[in-house]
This record gives sequence, C-alpha cells and structure tokens, in this order.
Amino acid sequence: MQRLTNKQIILGITGGIAAYKSAELTRLLKGAGADVRVVMTPSATEFITPLTLQALSGNPVHLHLLDAEAEAGMGHIELAKWADLVLIAPASANFMARLASGQGDDLLTTLCLATEAPICLAPAMNQAMWKDAGTQQNTEILKKRGIKLFGPGIGEQACGDTGPGRMLEPEEIANNTADQFETGSLTGKTVFITAGPTREPLDPVRYISNHSSGKMGYALAEAAVEAGAKVKLVSGPVNLPAPARMERVSVESAQEMLEASLQDLSLCDIFIAAAAVADYRPTAISEHKIKKGSEEIMELHLVKNPDIVATVASNSPKPFTVGFAAETKDVLEYARGKLEKKNLDLIIANDVSRSDIGFNSDENAVTVISATEAEELPQASKRQLANRLIEKIAFQYKAATSN
Repeated sequence: MQRLTNKQIILGITGGIAAYKSAELTRLLKGAGADVRVVMTPSATEFITPLTLQALSGNPVHLHLLDAEAEAGMGHIELAKWADLVLIAPASANFMARLASGQGDDLLTTLCLATEAPICLAPAMNQAMWKDAGTQQNTEILKKRGIKLFGPGIGEQACGDTGPGRMLEPEEIANNTADQFETGSLTGKTVFITAGPTREPLDPVRYISNHSSGKMGYALAEAAVEAGAKVKLVSGPVNLPAPARMERVSVESAQEMLEASLQDLSLCDIFIAAAAVADYRPTAISEHKIKKGSEEIMELHLVKNPDIVATVASNSPKPFTVGFAAETKDVLEYARGKLEKKNLDLIIANDVSRSDIGFNSDENAVTVISATEAEELPQASKRQLANRLIEKIAFQYKAATSN
C-alpha cells in the first residue's frame, strides 16, 4: 500500500447499493497516502451522500459536467490531467455500457474519455446482469481498450441472489489499485538519482544557488521504486518530504553531491543526474558575514565545480548514465553536445525559460535524446512524466546491456 503514497486518484462512484463500500475505500486510499478526488454520478447520490465522501477524502466532491465554478467550467479536463489513475467503484452495468460505447454524457464518462491515466473498474451488479451477453460484450470491449477490471466477486447479493457480480471488498480493491503502480521494469536494479539544487556558500549566511525545486528528481525516484529498483536519492536542499522505500542522502554543495554520488558507485546500474548543480563556487568562503561597504561593485572570484555526471560516466565500468539539459535556448543542440561530450547514454532536455514547465512547476515537457534518436514527451505532471521516463530509461538500459 506504500505505493499509493502521494498518488492522485480519481474515485468514481456510480449508482448501486455497493456505493456504501466506497466510503471505506476512500478511507483506505487516503490512509495509504493517496490524494483522492471523488466524482459521483447523479444516481450515486441516491445511495450515499457527497458530504460523506467529502469528509473522508478531504476534498470537494465533483458532481456536474457543466459547473461554471469548477476550473472555469472545464473541470473534467483539469481532473483528467490531474489523475494518476481513475478508479470506478462501484461500476454499474449501465456505466460500463456507456463507457464501452464511448459516451460522454456526464462528468464521469467525459473524464474517462479525456484522461490519459489508467482506468480501473470494480463492477457491481446483480448476477443475472453480469452474466447478460450485453454486459459480457461490453466487458470485452473495455478490456481491449486497456481498462482493468477488479472482480467482480462471487457471493450473496443485496437482492438475495448468489453468484458473480458482487463488488470486491474495499481492502482488496485498494491493494489492486496499489499494484497498478508496480511496473517491475527495474526489478533487482540499483538506481542512483541526484535531485534539487546545490548551494555554494559565500559566507555563513549567503550562497550561490538556483531555482530548482527537486520535484522532477523526486518524481523519478518514486517511479524507479515503483519499477522495482533499489534507489539512492542524493538530494540538494529542497522543501520536499523524504520519500518512502529509498535511501535519501542530503547534501548542500556540488562537492558533497559528487562524493555522495561516487560512494558505492560500483553497485549502481543506472545513474540519473536530475540535479541542477551549480557550475561554479567561490574560490574562498568568508569566515564571517561579508559587510556592505561603500563600493558600488563587489567582485566575486569563482572556480569551476566538478562535473558530476561526466565524472560518473568516466568511471570504468560506468553505470548506464542519464543526464539532464536544462536550457533557455537552442535546447536540443546544447543537449546533443552534452550527450557526446560527457559520454552519456541518454540525455533529457527541457526548456526552463518557460514559466509553465521546468523549475518550481508541477509540470514539465521534455525530449529524450540518445545517440540515434530524439523523442518528445508532451507536457504532463512531473509524476506522470517520471513514470514514462523511467520506462524509457529501463528499455534503453536493457537494450544496451543485452548487446
């Protein structure tokens, strides 16, 4: 269940008596660390109140497709982009039929059409409805689209019948949901990731740094863990909580980050340099706070910092080494130059001059560049982007090591 930590889950609730179980499911998902946003169909509100789900999720419940107050009237698009996973529990026969036919006639079906996140259904209906040929045909259509079904279970139903169609218990649904974030593509591998900025001190109170938030590196670390890797995260100073299920080494300066990166490097299979490392540091650090004098110009003497990713890539044998190129112009040209010059296996380029992506933003858009190709990954949340990047890195790593 730790895999649900910080995951963004849309919980859709459709009309059916099993909706009462959605309250416990919300509590379990929330308790496992997920951020849960509930979307209810009109008929679902006949079985359980939105107020109950709001209290349990800690977020307003979404009910209407055309809501002028919700995200400037485009709430379904915002929710669709926000979600890491969409879970419908219970999923009625009527909802499955509408989804299978591609309808978007309410908030929940429209959200499912608009999202790129995985969709999972926990069917709940009378056993005769489940066995009906139409329902079985809809089930096959949904499966072919990549939609996962949890259940249904077999047992006594509210109507008195016994058979398949009963919604799985909330704990089983929550565990199945957590399993969707375990890819296994890096099982048994050790991954080192650097993240955040470095700080190069001028005196006891001042330093040279940059605007890196560390969000991309931390998202990559989470994605690598979910892919089965053992992760060491070497982090500069950031305002982010320590991730679960990995080792975090906190550092301040570029020199400290280099030393932490090289420690036990022989155990590292993949090295991902996502940190924004200061290129230069002062030649000398003042023992006391530098006082403002009468001069209008203050001169600083700087010396170049060690290049961490190039140093790692120069090791023999070297790990599969992935760099980042955060640029403000000629992004792809500079990135290709770094790839070759630093002996990297991959480089991930992004334009940090844009205010909507890059430093401090929750979203990013990048281009993954190898010696032979370049692939653009469109703008998405850093968490979603990290999952795609880890899968691409894992694929390239396996291709490189199988030769």
